[in-house]
Amino acid sequence: MRYSRQREIIRAIVFSTNSHPTADWVYEKAKQSIPNISLGTVYRNLKQLTDQCTIRTIYDGTVARYDWNKDSHDHLKCIECGEMIDIQTNNRNTLKSAVKDLHDFDITDVEITFIGKCYKHNNKEKKE
Repeated sequence: MRYSRQREIIRAIVFSTNSHPTADWVYEKAKQSIPNISLGTVYRNLKQLTDQCTIRTIYDGTVARYDWNKDSHDHLKCIECGEMIDIQTNNRNTLKSAVKDLHDFDITDVEITFIGKCYKHNNKEKKE
């Protein structure tokens, strides 16, 4: 694939944050450097970056988010602010093995998202 300034800027935007941005967020950031960029261009380039395994797409319900961290990991998602935080869990292989044994299912990847309240919102309730 040939070099694209737009794709390089979009890649840099995704790599600049741990927030697991949406295409709309990336689009707003990209417009600061490329005012005439279209949302379609952002989507196409995010797909190309995903297809090249430069970034990965994770799904938050029906919303696609983009992550520079391609290592196997899980997430915490806050129901108050929507923030997604990368975490490492230690029982992935045990879980994969149990599912394989119980359901005779060949697992290629595992994505776990724990949903609850982040430390910022837990602390608010405890203070009140």
